[in-house]
Amino acid sequence: MKRIHYLAAEIFFYSYDNYDGHLGINDRFDQLMPDDAHLLDTALNGDFDPKKLAVKLKMTEDELIEYLQRAKNARKIVDADSPAGGFREGVKQSIQQALEKGIADGEAIDALALQICYRAADLGFRLKQKGERLEQYSEDLRREP
Repeated sequence: MKRIHYLAAEIFFYSYDNYDGHLGINDRFDQLMPDDAHLLDTALNGDFDPKKLAVKLKMTEDELIEYLQRAKNARKIVDADSPAGGFREGVKQSIQQALEKGIADGEAIDALALQICYRAADLGFRLKQKGERLEQYSEDLRREP
């Protein structure tokens, strides 16, 4: 997968393995989501007209604000200094989202644990793609922020 595919997976809430499994067989994953991710990523770099961008992405301006935040969050994960850094950022974002929704019961804790497991699976996917092993990042994963 290329950077744009990882961004699209993050923005549209797909695991990397699932996203990769659709490449080459589904235009939505090959073209449509990467094109939208590219527009959002580019918009984060500078000036843009929110109304025109919302129309181009076929969404409301309120939805555009949400998707720009998703793209910003995706960048922090995908463009991290290492796969371990991206994993840490992804887990941090998952915890923050869970706290915003409220962790009031076992069901919410289970949902958070599942999100962390997805993050672990994504880390495993990225390491496999790079031909690297988890223990190569042991110190990075244990480093204090």
